[in-house]
Amino acid sequence: MPGRADFSAIRKSTPRHKWWLTSPSTLALGVACATLFGASAAYADPVPAPSFAGPLVPNPDAIALEAGPFGQVLVSGQVTGIGVAQTNATHAGGIGNRDGFVDISNAQVQFQTTRGPLQFYVQTGIYSIPSLGTSYLKATEATEQLFGPVPVAYAKAVISPELSVSAGLLPTMVGAESTFTFQNVNIERGLLWNQESAISRGVQVNYAKGAVSAAVSLNDGYFSGKLNWLSGTLSYAFDSSNSLSFVGAGALSRNDKSSFATPLAQNNSSIFNLIYTHTSGPLTLTPYLQYSHVGRDDQLGINRSADTYGGALLVKYAIDKEWSLGARAEYLKTSGGRCGSDASCAPTNLLYGPGSSAWSLTFTPTYQKGIFFARGEVSYTRIGNLEAGFGFGRDFDRRDQVRALIETGILF
Repeated sequence: MPGRADFSAIRKSTPRHKWWLTSPSTLALGVACATLFGASAAYADPVPAPSFAGPLVPNPDAIALEAGPFGQVLVSGQVTGIGVAQTNATHAGGIGNRDGFVDISNAQVQFQTTRGPLQFYVQTGIYSIPSLGTSYLKATEATEQLFGPVPVAYAKAVISPELSVSAGLLPTMVGAESTFTFQNVNIERGLLWNQESAISRGVQVNYAKGAVSAAVSLNDGYFSGKLNWLSGTLSYAFDSSNSLSFVGAGALSRNDKSSFATPLAQNNSSIFNLIYTHTSGPLTLTPYLQYSHVGRDDQLGINRSADTYGGALLVKYAIDKEWSLGARAEYLKTSGGRCGSDASCAPTNLLYGPGSSAWSLTFTPTYQKGIFFARGEVSYTRIGNLEAGFGFGRDFDRRDQVRALIETGILF
């Protein structure tokens, strides 16, 4: 049974893999591209990736490089720093267990093509992924232990205006929040996000026509290296202000990999979302529900089945062209996983001990002018039905945690 400190890192994490994609550093790749593409550069239309949920918006004038046989390559990126102060830190070592610290949250560059039947996207650099209720992993360690210096990279074949196929390191379909800080309403990811995969290796088929969009993917789930997960999403836009999405993903077969990169229970689970989005002028509301199930599998050492039930509301409100407010409220509950008096049984822990629950509130005011932004955040997380040894604080016995954060930088 993992301890609380283990759970803080057990989710979207991986040691470096010796893939051809994960070898170059940001600087080396940037120099190589500059040499290859030459000095010819201009400004292009806004880039389609990475996705931005707002209120932050990318630079509308991405740099366009003429790259010979590759055609026009668009270049964008983020350079951001973060400061954190928190209560009930564990003081167990590492920057994330201190009462306060500063770090890099993003130093990333994206290269992509958006024209022609064959396209590519490469995102490279260092990053941290702050998340509610878990210990913070500083950027250098997060990059090494999570997805490496090239977290997202894929090739895309455009078969028709409606149909395309992507293959490589792909963002997950699951959940309503993306992986990196700049993509989201809040600086920190939420409790529901902590149960989800983030980036997977695989193949994805995408379809969109009119009000309907859909995608299906064969991938390796929680970055396990085994293509035994099937993910799918179906969305319908009722009008320009309202849309509904259903997401489902799960393991097709047993996978015995268990490491810092791949949590054994979650990687042998299934997970579902129902996500609704409503936009009315400056206000955007995104309520969503989530359910996950881990089945009993004694052969894998999962001696008890367990489930999670959760709901969240994401709010974004634009005060004016420069100021906005983001907020998130969520609740997550677990059931099952307990062993009772069976001494040979290992409990299945998906949160803060079997049968635990948690809720959180997060508020994030944001200022952005041009490519510069600054935003603050206050979050509160409260544990229910805490099991001894899985909480916050020096002795892992505290039920709540307050965090105050600031993030600032440029989106070029």
